[in-house]
Amino acid sequence: MTDATRNASSSKDRVLIFDTTLRDGEQCPGATMTFEEKLEVADVLDAMGVDIIEAGFPIASDGDFEAVSAIARRIKRATVAGLARAISADIARAGEAVRHAAKPRIHTFVSTSPIHLEHQMRKSEDEVLEIITKTVAQARNLVEDVEWSAMDATRTPIDYLCRTVEAAIKAGATTINLPDTVGYAVPDEYRAMFRQIRERVPNADKAIFSVHCHNDLGLAVANSLAGIEGGARQIECTINGIGERAGNAALEEVVMALRVRGDVLPYDTGIDASLLTRASKAVSTACSFPVQYNKAIVGRNAFAHESGIHQDGMLKNQTTYEIMTPESVGVSKTSLVMGKHSGRAAFRSKLKEMGYDLGDNQLEDAFTRFKALADRKKHVYDEDIEALVDENLASAHDRVRLVSLTVIAGTRGPQRATMKLDVDGRFVTEEAEGNGPIDAVFNAIKAIVPHEAVLELYDVHAVTEGTDAQAEVTVRLSHEGSSVTGRGADPDTLVSSAKAYLVALNKLVAKGVRLHAQAAAE
Repeated sequence: MTDATRNASSSKDRVLIFDTTLRDGEQCPGATMTFEEKLEVADVLDAMGVDIIEAGFPIASDGDFEAVSAIARRIKRATVAGLARAISADIARAGEAVRHAAKPRIHTFVSTSPIHLEHQMRKSEDEVLEIITKTVAQARNLVEDVEWSAMDATRTPIDYLCRTVEAAIKAGATTINLPDTVGYAVPDEYRAMFRQIRERVPNADKAIFSVHCHNDLGLAVANSLAGIEGGARQIECTINGIGERAGNAALEEVVMALRVRGDVLPYDTGIDASLLTRASKAVSTACSFPVQYNKAIVGRNAFAHESGIHQDGMLKNQTTYEIMTPESVGVSKTSLVMGKHSGRAAFRSKLKEMGYDLGDNQLEDAFTRFKALADRKKHVYDEDIEALVDENLASAHDRVRLVSLTVIAGTRGPQRATMKLDVDGRFVTEEAEGNGPIDAVFNAIKAIVPHEAVLELYDVHAVTEGTDAQAEVTVRLSHEGSSVTGRGADPDTLVSSAKAYLVALNKLVAKGVRLHAQAAAE
């Protein structure tokens, strides 16, 4: 009996985690990893406490063989498995690849369902039984730890499936995997299949049973948990759920389901869950596969809250809307995402977190401006809020304020800006042309508020990422030896330019420069 078998047998609630990210996961179209990337992922899996790492399919290519061999030499804690078809050359190649592992395993498989036997194998049931006996015995002569899989088990008649399992165990298999290869099963029937096999196969107690579920119907995790309830004690899964077609059961979801719902799923794994996010990022980077935002456990929105109701509840008690802590899976903290659904309580909390302490009137004004920004922007970042509040505080006592701005620009000039300003409580409108839209905007300001200040600096940069990022503009004006700098932020670069110019102009006014609004007041 292998170490893995003894560990599982000694503790009935212990479930082994078999990670196949480097084999089944890499079979996902576009998810191929380099040799170095595979080693990095293997290191993370081993550090996390994965029991078995399926390192690859050695017969597939020289590169795969080398990667499996290197991982076998490198990994000291986990069992390292190599996959092999029920073909003598495959099994020999897998045995060679894992022979230097501290705990080697050969994982061999053959189809058992009628549709596979007829159209793919073109073998009879009896011929497949002979293949199972011969190839499992060959693998067992190479290593003590042999896993056998009945490919397409969930579409295999139960009587024949029992015969194949019995033959595999008799030939030396220590782990029996009954995969839902095409993601066809539903939890009740998958659970029942394991119970029947374990009850009907005479030597079933001599092996650990394993689940391997695909996500074609979105049931991979549910089926995996059902198989455990049916008596299986090994779960085959991948980081981020990557794999053939719609993918495999996601390791992080399986692990946290067992941990969070231990009241109804009294099973344990040896996984250090605090490394789940790290593993997710490592695999995502290696495969160049982004993790969907709403992915359970490791998605960027898994611990993010934007709804005002949810944010208010989270501020009062995290358990109102979170069933696990972000720290438990390696995320630093909950994120209260600021957006158009956020309420005042969350906005106030965010400002305090950022170091702002606003009075009630200032807070209300800043919140109103924030909501207006959130309606225009998909993502409101801390930098957006900082720019908004700084601008709001700076303009609290301004004599000249922007009311509205319309700019006509394009290849057919001249460019034209129509601007309305509030000058000492009077609304003044003016239209001006310029050599470009920015020049037109600044000329409109000069038309409304004549002055002799000289533009010394005009600088633009994006506050945040994306095409809807806020543009932060810096303007420096000088007048009679006095220089002032103004900053403005807005998703519209022209608007932020006008704001920045007016901030600088108001600073000059504060220093004694006189204003003369000459355009007609509305």
